[in-house]
Amino acid sequence: MKRYLIVLSLLVVAGTAAQAKEHSGKEYIEKNGYQGPSTCESQGCHPGTAKKFLGTVHWKHSSMVDNVDNVEPGKEYGMKNRIYTMCNGNDLVNNLKEIPPNPKTGKTKFTGCNTCHPGNHISDVGSTGKDAENAIDCLVCHSPAYDYRLRKPYKDEVGRVVMGQDRSVKAAIAVGKPGIKNCMVCHEAAGGGVLLKRGFSFTKETDVHAAKKMVCVDCHGAKDHRIPTGYDPNNWANDGVRVACADCHGEAPHKEEDNNRHAVRVACQTCHIPRTGGALAKDFTKWTQGSDGFYEPTTLRMEANETAPVYAWYNRTVANTPAFIGPKGGRADKESRIYPFKLYEGKAFFDRKTGRLLSMDFAPPMATGDTLAGVASAAKTLGIREYDPVPGWQTIYFGSNHLVTKEKALSCANCHALNGVLNFRALGYSEEEIRKLTSAGIYFDKMAAKQKEEW
Repeated sequence: MKRYLIVLSLLVVAGTAAQAKEHSGKEYIEKNGYQGPSTCESQGCHPGTAKKFLGTVHWKHSSMVDNVDNVEPGKEYGMKNRIYTMCNGNDLVNNLKEIPPNPKTGKTKFTGCNTCHPGNHISDVGSTGKDAENAIDCLVCHSPAYDYRLRKPYKDEVGRVVMGQDRSVKAAIAVGKPGIKNCMVCHEAAGGGVLLKRGFSFTKETDVHAAKKMVCVDCHGAKDHRIPTGYDPNNWANDGVRVACADCHGEAPHKEEDNNRHAVRVACQTCHIPRTGGALAKDFTKWTQGSDGFYEPTTLRMEANETAPVYAWYNRTVANTPAFIGPKGGRADKESRIYPFKLYEGKAFFDRKTGRLLSMDFAPPMATGDTLAGVASAAKTLGIREYDPVPGWQTIYFGSNHLVTKEKALSCANCHALNGVLNFRALGYSEEEIRKLTSAGIYFDKMAAKQKEEW
């Protein structure tokens, strides 16, 4: 949905690309041009890298999952095949395609959940072999000079839909460590719109790490293109490597021991990410027609830093049912900590016969608004012959891991005042414990002293 247009619009995304040192292959590229991964591997520079990349989540869009309930043993999951109500589709049913002409305008356009896949679409998600290796778009991640106007779909001479790439000498000789824009050109556009799914923008105004001129890969540093991720309940696919605040800050990051004591059961994000944003609800059963004549799922959204999180115990394992995807854990579980989450609700069609969420091919409803035609098309692709579609809601907890602040971090009173942000009752505390935890006596002297210092 509007993915290729979003990619172009994200040229204005704030954030400075990492400064690249002059590439050792500059002279060779200037003389011979750039032909993709084969050029990167020539001269003995990056041998075998393309083949290794084909085994990563960024190429496969799936992986084995070991911390989620109700998944099939031995089966990989990810954007390739998952169905949930932020997207209500996947690469299988919403592969990059040209949608039917819009009856109002007669126009059509290209769309697909795999628009951000770093291939050429002819070699697509999960493909292997030499053609797949040669199709990898190295520069979309590694060049600050990449021209995103060239990364758009088109039809070749035999009618195949191809995702274009910038393989210019200018882009190739600028390669280096991925900058913020290289990552965010796809990750900000996830979920069908800019800042929609995660609801955060990584800029110096919104995140303390960006203010220190850090880039995404300073925390998400890859080894053999395997990118470390956190434990977002909704982000299942991973490369088997993880990243956490403690990797840089340690388990006792504060000067005050009282704060370090809290950190044992309270995640860093809880105090240091007090706001989130993005879509808070979508309705895939009712699409809204835009001024261009095309339709989009009806969406309620908030700006970054506008929405207060929901707090819950989380032990990094995930409850997964058709109606709910979210954190597992509890106060009695010593592996659990209190984390902040963005709460999201999605309405879509479920199968009355099985209770399972039905996928939707976006091509029919984008053109005509006919949502059930989208369900039927997806069912045909997935080999589902019998189903009884009925509207229903799914609740999803998205991990809140960016928009980190130090100056606006939660204070003692933010959590422990009578009207504080934490719902101690929902977190499993007794009425007597709540009375103690929300008494001004436990934080008054400390905050009064701090207030005096600020005056």
